[in-house]
This record gives sequence, structure tokens and C-alpha cells, in this order.
Amino acid sequence: MQLVSDLSALRAQLAEWRAAGQRIALAPTMGNLHAGHLQLVKSAQKHADRVVVSIFVNPTQFGVNEDLDRYPRTLEADSQALEAIGADLIFHPDVDTMYPLGPGAVEVQVPGLDSILCGAHRPGHFTGVATVVTVLFNQVQPDVAVFGQKDYQQLAVIRRLARALHLPIEIIGEPTVREDDGLAMSSRNQYLTAGERALAPALYAQLCATAERLRAGERDFTALENEARQTLDARGFKTEYMTIASPDLTAPDTAMHHFALLVAARLGSARLIDNIEVSV
Repeated sequence: MQLVSDLSALRAQLAEWRAAGQRIALAPTMGNLHAGHLQLVKSAQKHADRVVVSIFVNPTQFGVNEDLDRYPRTLEADSQALEAIGADLIFHPDVDTMYPLGPGAVEVQVPGLDSILCGAHRPGHFTGVATVVTVLFNQVQPDVAVFGQKDYQQLAVIRRLARALHLPIEIIGEPTVREDDGLAMSSRNQYLTAGERALAPALYAQLCATAERLRAGERDFTALENEARQTLDARGFKTEYMTIASPDLTAPDTAMHHFALLVAARLGSARLIDNIEVSV
């Protein structure tokens, strides 16, 4: 496995693989890898001959007073984990490599999707995501890119981006990987205290409880959302949103048979997000 930070070295290796007729996959990450990230790589290996894993803590997707400075950076451990599962190359660029004219010099926006849900609570976040992913797509020019469904809105943004810009990249969404108690795996889970960690699975449990009520035929979406938020807040969460939507994140309809349930809540110093899809 190779570790490269220089764009010319990356492109030289990519050119060699392409000359050999090999299919290339990209798994973008910010590092501090857990089993969910490693599942992205394993999925990528099923769809390509070579897998590039990017590790870059992207400053443009962090807002003011967010956790950019304390976001965990664990390159050595990440490298060992990726080598153990057979990743081919880690691309670990610095900010100047990613943004040669400086962060914010050029931005990519996906209007509509970027200002709802997490976008409403983290202004500019999805502009940062869309921009860095576009940069990575241009640098690597992969045949396929794999993203986790835990970041449901992010995946929707990236799919729309790829379609709108006619990018010849297959976008794959990999199901959320969970702890044994249901908590969605996330690098930010380590911000939780022991007591908060014990409470955190209630987020997923509430999604499942709301899903069961949809399956039972309830269709007062506003009432279901409000009740779920109140339940979570009573448990100690500070719920930002609990939303029932269509799978494409538009407003739901009572005649629909497929829904997406999404939630974001703060628990102590951690901001947790989760989602499930429901068929009725």
C-alpha cells in the first residue's frame, strides 16, 4: 500500500493503473477510521481493481465554533487498518494541495438540498462537502466512489452533484454500520462521556419506533415528528430535527410506500446524526 501526499505522485500511479486497464474506486474520508469506514473500502474493492482512500480533514465543511481543531487525526492507525484490508493507496494531501488558491476561492453549491436539515443547522457545510468532493473527483477521476448512508443528506447532495455535472462516476451508498446496541458508528462518538454513550442508542431506537408507527398506518407526519423530538429531548438530547421525508428528501405524501427518517441531536459535546429508510 502506498501513502502519497503529492498530486503528481497520485496521478502517476493512477495513470499506471489506467494503462493496465484497471478500474479505480475512491473512498473519501476525513480519517480517524472505524469499522464503518473500512466497510466502505471493502465495498469499493468489490467494484474496482484498485482502491484509493483519501484522508483529508476538510476545513471548508466546518462552521464557526465547530470541532475542526479537535477533530481526531490518526494517520498511523488509519494506515495500519487500511493496509490490513488491502487498500491500494492513501491520498493524504494538505490544504494547499486541495485548495491551491486558498479555501473558498471557488465553491460548488447544490441549491435546495444544501440548505435543509443539517444544512439549516450548519450553514455552508454542504458547500464545503460539495467543493471538496468535486476536487477529489477531479484529482482521482475514479470510476466509482463509495459513501456511507449514515450521512444520508450528504449522499443525496453528492448524487445530485454527479448527475448535474455529468460526471462519469458511479456513486455507491453503503449501509450504515452500527455498534451492537444500534448506535451508528461515527468518529464523533468518542466525544461522548460514558453516561452519554449509554444513552446515545436511544436515537436509533426512536427512529425505529417512529418507523413502526408508519408501518402501522399512522400518517400524521407532523405529530409523529413532534412526539419523537419531545421524547428525545426528555431523555436528555437537544434535538435539532427529526424528519419524515421521501427518499429524495422532499416532503412526504400519505400515499407513499417508502420514507426516509432522519434525525440530528446534540448529546453533551457531540452532534449525532442517524437515519433509516422505511417501506410500508
